[in-house]
Amino acid sequence: MPQEPELQQQRRANLEELRKLGVDVYPRAFARTDSIQALVAAHGEKTAPDLEAAQVRTVTGGRILAIRSFGKANFLVLSDGRARVQVYVRHDSVPERDFQVFKLLDLGDHLGVEGRLFRTKTNEFSIWASSLTFLAKCLVPLPEKWHGLQDIEIRYRQRYLDLIVNPDARRIFEVRTRVLGAIREFLNARSYLEVETPMMQPIAGGALARPFRTHHNALDIDLFLRIAPELYLKRLTVGGIERVYEINRNFRNEGISTQHNPEFTMLEFYQAYSDYQDLMTMTEELVGFVARHAIGADEVVFDGEPISLRPPFCRLSLREAVREAASKRLGTAVTDADLRTRDTVARIARQLGVEVEAGHGPGKIAAAIFEALVEDSLVQPTFVYDFPTEVSPLSKQKPDDPDTVERFELYIGRFELANAFSELNDPVEQRKRFEQQLMERQRGDAEAHEMDEDYIRALEYGMPPAAGEGIGIDRLVMILTGAKSIRDVILFPLMKPVGKTAEDHEE
Repeated sequence: MPQEPELQQQRRANLEELRKLGVDVYPRAFARTDSIQALVAAHGEKTAPDLEAAQVRTVTGGRILAIRSFGKANFLVLSDGRARVQVYVRHDSVPERDFQVFKLLDLGDHLGVEGRLFRTKTNEFSIWASSLTFLAKCLVPLPEKWHGLQDIEIRYRQRYLDLIVNPDARRIFEVRTRVLGAIREFLNARSYLEVETPMMQPIAGGALARPFRTHHNALDIDLFLRIAPELYLKRLTVGGIERVYEINRNFRNEGISTQHNPEFTMLEFYQAYSDYQDLMTMTEELVGFVARHAIGADEVVFDGEPISLRPPFCRLSLREAVREAASKRLGTAVTDADLRTRDTVARIARQLGVEVEAGHGPGKIAAAIFEALVEDSLVQPTFVYDFPTEVSPLSKQKPDDPDTVERFELYIGRFELANAFSELNDPVEQRKRFEQQLMERQRGDAEAHEMDEDYIRALEYGMPPAAGEGIGIDRLVMILTGAKSIRDVILFPLMKPVGKTAEDHEE
């Protein structure tokens, strides 16, 4: 077993000395009267005379972030993760054992303090300690002001350490909590019902993605971790729940990047008697509402660029966007007909340096050109609507254009934030779409949708006209906090094992 570094040995030695003093070094509870944040909020602005007159006493606790001694004057800085307070410790003001405890403290230890509030001669808001209670020993030295925690992988692997030394990390996750609360408030006020659907499913449905597989021993069946809750939520719409939503964990066995984590959180909701146009308007309202509740503003700065989240958002059809971008890049006009003809759009894609796979039809090729040429320009909130039917197996076709579906994606900050469409509720057409997807799977497309006979049976009972949408919670939090990587907004992102020599697949 490797020998511990000298500093850790000293901390363990201090822990043993505390035990010799008869100190319960890991007590079961501590009855504090105030959090540090509450103390600072209630009294932090009061003057020295006001504090002296009030004689406010408190019992609080936190982690030690600083220790200083100047002769008889000894100081600690305690933090509860939200606020800090200075503690003044005099040998003649605390019991003898408590002062011995003070001398055995290390940075990072947890300490309880009882005392009165006052201001020092330098006007520092402080607690004059009358007793100390040891709460827990920090056996590993903390980084000094971020030193030693520059390695971003350590921040993600040891999120507890990130939260201790980096106040911005805590702020991000507090915003995330407010985002979730605001979403629920917004939808509940509109008579939506929050539900939970299976995370282990016999068919990986509701999206075009590679699933994770698992096995149920008792039933001896293979199952998939959920890639989307969509088909279960629409079954509930068939059952008469006209407005339904789920804040769900999804799992996709795909690459990792600054915008993708294999495990992520989505809001997905469905509204009967509505279409995708209704959801565009609702989404504008939802995003602004959440922003104001989560960060107190509907303007943000993301990746150095100011973004307004106030409606109306820009609206741009997919093929229109592709025509404009391709025409500009090639210096020649590209027509709508060009994008609907397989050989022509494949030639255009090759000229643009966009890879074309043998089994891809004109719709998939047009979508690939969009991803390559247009996505990176969509900084301000933009609804990209009317997608090719080929890439939208669950969406309703436009009545005058069977090659196009009523679908939109919302882009903010150069990436997709939401995906929505008017729901396909014709069971005969849905079966045809699934059969087309099965042909794609036979040609090697591992992301193509499987046949779901029970979902078709549900549609045969009749689903009213409806629209549904999924919004990426992680990406929304990225936009609202300015985080550059999805790993910054997920407490424990998936990481490759330490020491693994395989190539990192982060894009």
